[in-house]
Amino acid sequence: MIRLLFTLLYSIVMHLSIVTSAWAVPTDALLVQAAQHVVKVHVALKNGNNGTGSGVVVAKNRIVTNCHVVANASSIHVTVEGVPYIGSAITPDWYHDVCLVTVKDLDAPIATIGASESLEYEQAVFAIGYPNVSSTPVRTFGHVKGLFPLDDSVIIRSSSTFKRGESGGGVFDDTGHLVGIITLKSPGKQTYYYNMPVEWVQALLDQPEQAITTHAKPAFWATSADQWPYFMQVVQPYLTDDFTSLMAVATQWAAQEPNNAEAWFYLAVAEYVAHDATNAEKHMRKVIAHNAQHSQAIYYLGLITAEHG
Repeated sequence: MIRLLFTLLYSIVMHLSIVTSAWAVPTDALLVQAAQHVVKVHVALKNGNNGTGSGVVVAKNRIVTNCHVVANASSIHVTVEGVPYIGSAITPDWYHDVCLVTVKDLDAPIATIGASESLEYEQAVFAIGYPNVSSTPVRTFGHVKGLFPLDDSVIIRSSSTFKRGESGGGVFDDTGHLVGIITLKSPGKQTYYYNMPVEWVQALLDQPEQAITTHAKPAFWATSADQWPYFMQVVQPYLTDDFTSLMAVATQWAAQEPNNAEAWFYLAVAEYVAHDATNAEKHMRKVIAHNAQHSQAIYYLGLITAEHG
């Protein structure tokens, strides 16, 4: 009965957070406006193949997309409402998978750039991109589910889904400001969706352009698994119930980043499964002290309290 009560409490917390966000649901006019900033990217590759992706207009004659969309390109074209434009140069941040493409005489409105670092857990966001087979933009709605510090900004995990071809598209807050760039998702049925922060886009605007055929370099997420950031290393152990591996990775993470609430959350989950209720409770409380909106931590803390008083 007590477990049921806490499960109901968790459902209420989630419902209230979603309802609160729903008060700021963007209007149809705002959604149409945001979609005008998003373009389809066509890439001819050096090996003779072709690829597609998405992009967002962030400055006059410049779009942002993922570097993995334009890597190893021989030419780049951008389509706006069926009209093609030629890409003439790129400004790459290969490691962070963020690339600017210079597009001659581009006729599309420029997005207003927000701030990824000001986002909060459970805040409403929406994503817009062009799936491979679509000639029109597709939008999905969700909430911020994770904010992971990396270098000088934060990676955004949201419940706004995306498909192949939407890489490089935009993630917008409920005011229509661009806050993230659609980038990658975790493998498996329980998918986590990750977006690069707009701060990395802004950092590129004053950097020199390079030739489209510039040699590509791998992004941080394209390296071997043992070199991934910890927020990526914990996903598969957590989703596949490999709690021994989760304990090992989360312990290292918490030791190296003691102020990271997510590190303590995954460590506390592993401790909870290992029946270490004392440390699990202590570390879940630590998570909530860092982030009072962390609904998963609230849920687990309820379970611990119910089971161990």
